[in-house]
Amino acid sequence: MSLRFATIASSSSGNCVYVGTENTNILIDAGLSGKKVEEGLSSLGLTGNDIDGIFVTHEHSDHVKGIGVLSRRYNIPIFATEGTWGNMPSSIGQIRPNLMKDIYAEEYCAFNDLTIKPFEIPHDAAQPVGYTVGVNNTKITIATDIGHISDTVLENVKGSSLVLLEANHDVEMLQYGGYPQSLKSRILSDFGHLSNVNAGRLLDTVIDSSVKYVFLGHLSKENNTPRLAYDTVSKILTDNGAVIGGDFNMWVAPPEGVKRKIELV
Repeated sequence: MSLRFATIASSSSGNCVYVGTENTNILIDAGLSGKKVEEGLSSLGLTGNDIDGIFVTHEHSDHVKGIGVLSRRYNIPIFATEGTWGNMPSSIGQIRPNLMKDIYAEEYCAFNDLTIKPFEIPHDAAQPVGYTVGVNNTKITIATDIGHISDTVLENVKGSSLVLLEANHDVEMLQYGGYPQSLKSRILSDFGHLSNVNAGRLLDTVIDSSVKYVFLGHLSKENNTPRLAYDTVSKILTDNGAVIGGDFNMWVAPPEGVKRKIELV
């Protein structure tokens, strides 16, 4: 059975990831308008009626903006941690109680033919998680909004066939950019966002023969560029012997729109 993956959006402005099989389709986050999510699904040959569940990483608006309207429109169950549910923005609107589902970090969830595991991530949200999604011996890991390289993140990224990893900012661009100092400090903190350099270091630690695809995601539009993110990470990896395009393929996830769909067999 194959495992399918595509990013519908990945940036500091909105995030939505599709993962599925022949029988099951889920979204990780829906941090853009319902219409934009529907457009992304359409480019994958899907509609909202095909989505079996939305799994939320945390309550920030760039991850949850569209979950309410999609749940109401298509009766989609929403899965989130207790802390995330307790801090959801009122702007998402009402979600039917029977469609509000709890998940627990470090506990596996059997969801149709998928095995889903939320894991703790270091970010300034109430109870944020990343996800591994697997079928048979194939695993995809989504790890964005991580302030530092934690042991838990490393353990969950290891052994993945595909990784979506945050490469949020270039430190110099952030430091010399126009953000207020308070926001710069938040982003650079251990519960902020992962820099390009730290993304490269994390990947250098965990990449082995199991990794076939790497997507760099959640790029800041103000403090990063796709070329800079790719070049910074690739230099760290190639300096340590990795062959990009040989050992594995690596791309920068676009901020919006489906550009590439991966099918892992």
